[in-house]
Amino acid sequence: MGCKSNQFEGQIVVQKLVEAGYEEVRKLEEAEIYILNSCSVTHKSDNEAMYLLRHAHGLGLKTILTGCIAQIEKEKLLEEPFIDYVYGNEDKFEIAKHLKDEETFVVRDLMTANDFYKVCLDDTTKTRISLKIQDGCDNRCSYCIIPYGRGKSRSADKEFIINEINRYSASGYKEVVLTGIHIGLWGDRNILPLLQEIETKTSIPRYRLGSLNPHEITPELLNFLEQSEKFCPHFHLSLQSACNRTLKRMNRHYTVEYYLDQMEDIVSRFEKPFLGSDIIAGFCGETDEDFEITVENLKKSRLSQIHTFPYSIRKGTIAEKLDGHLPDKVKEERADIIKKISAEKFEKFTQENIGREEEVLIEKRLGKDGRYKGVTRNYLTIHLDNGEFNSLKKVVLQKNML
Repeated sequence: MGCKSNQFEGQIVVQKLVEAGYEEVRKLEEAEIYILNSCSVTHKSDNEAMYLLRHAHGLGLKTILTGCIAQIEKEKLLEEPFIDYVYGNEDKFEIAKHLKDEETFVVRDLMTANDFYKVCLDDTTKTRISLKIQDGCDNRCSYCIIPYGRGKSRSADKEFIINEINRYSASGYKEVVLTGIHIGLWGDRNILPLLQEIETKTSIPRYRLGSLNPHEITPELLNFLEQSEKFCPHFHLSLQSACNRTLKRMNRHYTVEYYLDQMEDIVSRFEKPFLGSDIIAGFCGETDEDFEITVENLKKSRLSQIHTFPYSIRKGTIAEKLDGHLPDKVKEERADIIKKISAEKFEKFTQENIGREEEVLIEKRLGKDGRYKGVTRNYLTIHLDNGEFNSLKKVVLQKNML
């Protein structure tokens, strides 16, 4: 479940268990153990995790819960009759050992962890791969529980990252996605020196970045990326709101005016860059006027697509104790309005790309119609009549490809 970092870690969990002699199966009916690598970013994700574990346990499987829920909730989870084992966010990589030692509960304290836990993924079946370069978060946004599930910010060193990228490139990968819980905190809170080395010291043809806060995208960073031969012009901005009053209550340290100007700057530097964003709908204290301001600012922004979800109260956060919590129905209605804006923006962005030549990384052949699926540098999914798996191909984009 959850973010790209968690997806990457899930692949590592599978890899290590297979190395230890376990066999991965695709059907629950064939399994003996069910492992859920959980996400706790919203209350909905918590509920979904509990449902999945109950279902698996009901089929007679031993259940293992790991990931952010396991890290945050800890011992109390073993009180649930449908959870047999609980392992923390870094303890998940030693599941085989924990099972052999008959340890039902292993959750180390990540708030005191100082070192980045290095893991290497050996999967060579895909064309794009994520590389986790950072973990944890030092920010304390009022709505967010994730720092308690991931600990304080810790970074992989440059040598490890460069070596891993070159190893992926030698294995045939054409693109790497740099991921983490907050990659803008990499190193000394400046990712630029790392990207400069990726540009000159790796053989990977393409890389793209995970989510960044607006103030982490500096003019110096943009100057470099604008000249980069490897960077894919795809920015995911962690905005969370388009109303200054709401941003202040969220403890986010930038203004709407700042990032709207920043988007204009990005669009002026790159040819049709993809600008994605996260927006929380119905944060506590968000008035009708606040939401109207958010809607108007989102409409006039240069965003290509918006990922939105209703605000979810997380126990233990600052926002839990703030006033003005809204009914679920209002939050859902506001999220639906933002989703509609997103759909309109993405349609407009798609249409603007028709007739342009783009480099496409062909990722797979589709079974039903024999066509090929690929992704452009600016993050559009493309369907082609012909191609070659794991190749880079220059294509003039047509309406029937999108």
